[in-house]
Amino acid sequence: MRINADFTKRVVVRPEDYEWVHSPASGVDRMMLDRIGDEVARATTIVRFAPGSRFDAHTHGGGEEFFVLDGVFSDESGDYPAGFYVRNPVGTSHTPHTDPGCTIFVKLHQFLPEDQEQKHIDTTHATFVPGEVEGLSVLPLHEAPNECVALERWAPGTRFHRHSHRGGEEIFVLEGVFEDEHGHYPAGTWLRNPHLSEHTPFSTEGCLIYMKSGHLPVEEAAA
Repeated sequence: MRINADFTKRVVVRPEDYEWVHSPASGVDRMMLDRIGDEVARATTIVRFAPGSRFDAHTHGGGEEFFVLDGVFSDESGDYPAGFYVRNPVGTSHTPHTDPGCTIFVKLHQFLPEDQEQKHIDTTHATFVPGEVEGLSVLPLHEAPNECVALERWAPGTRFHRHSHRGGEEIFVLEGVFEDEHGHYPAGTWLRNPHLSEHTPFSTEGCLIYMKSGHLPVEEAAA
């Protein structure tokens, strides 16, 4: 299976574009944003768990990171309500479940093998630091040779300078409306900007975004 598998292409998926498909687990549905592979895949997905649903025990062959969008996600290591960012390195395993139900934004099989730092960050109680421009604050979540992950809070009226993305950039809009010269992106929108793409982002009403940069294939994009 290949979904948005050409990393040289800019992709925008808004909430009105969602098409939910059933997973092998009862009560668990998925909105596939990008995917290379079948049930074991390099994938970016929104996963929706119905109340009381469970997923089979599995091992993260290529690592897993996720952000809890709503509800409470649980596994053997604890309970993670909305706002938690979790990283499970290559080789870890768990058996996910939820009592009240939850929705998560999850990325699979995108870790370096040596990136073995496990994280459980409650972003709702973490401290943001000032960003590069007035009105922008940043919560760093993870940094590795192939990626930088952070939350960014944009105050109303914040504007960023024009810039390019070496290794690309991926954004999931958590709150508010993110914007650039190409369009407006409300909460629930996923964007993927390829290697060396450029834009001038801003937010008129303010927003909170998940941002990952530097992780898209440079060699493929440059070919």
